[in-house]
Amino acid sequence: MITITLSVITVRLYAPWVHSLKEKRMIVKSLTEKLRNRYNVSVIESDAQNIHQTIIISIAFLANNSALADSISEKICSFIENNTDAEVVDINIENQY
Repeated sequence: MITITLSVITVRLYAPWVHSLKEKRMIVKSLTEKLRNRYNVSVIESDAQNIHQTIIISIAFLANNSALADSISEKICSFIENNTDAEVVDINIENQY
């Protein structure tokens, strides 16, 4: 029997140089497209849409088992840290089996 794992990663980023929602949208769009293309995951800006310097994105994906879900989550978090100038303030990973 295969156990499917649903993983949701919520990442809070801080970008102190952002002074408009247009600048913020460019950062969010770039990061979400990179994540979608590289990892085939669903990504949304899930909160703080009207706060210029705070970016909160949520990433969701399915995996065949918890070990694979953990591995993918680790890779995604590392990718975010290495592909944005924004400071990673918080990462929350939830797995449902």
